[in-house]
Amino acid sequence: MNQVQKQEMKLRDEQWQKLEPMLTGKQSDPGARAKNNRLFIEAVIWIVLNKSLWRHLPQQFGSSSTVYMRFRRWTECGFWRQLAQSKIEDDELVLMLEKIVEYGDMYTQRIEQRLVRKAQKTIYQSAISAAKAVQPVRRTQFAAEESTLHWVGLVTS
Repeated sequence: MNQVQKQEMKLRDEQWQKLEPMLTGKQSDPGARAKNNRLFIEAVIWIVLNKSLWRHLPQQFGSSSTVYMRFRRWTECGFWRQLAQSKIEDDELVLMLEKIVEYGDMYTQRIEQRLVRKAQKTIYQSAISAAKAVQPVRRTQFAAEESTLHWVGLVTS
């Protein structure tokens, strides 16, 4: 069986030098430090280029769940978009950042669609439960007599 060759893009040193000062988690930033911003960005690029699931992220990039959660945080706060719109003078890097923004937008839409479907399912299940809870109306004696009279009319005609 032939395996599809996975695409890989490593940031060149000159690209990294342009990008690094704009990232959070540097030594000069207060608070938490990002362990390896470069590896993280290369992991996201790998996911985007290969249109792969997060769980298929190669181990060399670290924990897929950690990379995914960080990607989501950066997407939700618009950080990828800020990077793509910054004045980086490297067309290849800007194009890659724009692809990451598109991927983040698509991923956000999928999450929102799942939430809408989940809410609709909850409403549907509530309606079904409510319908099952309603007791069926008992047939009255009149309805039974009416049915019998109908048959009598058919037989005597």
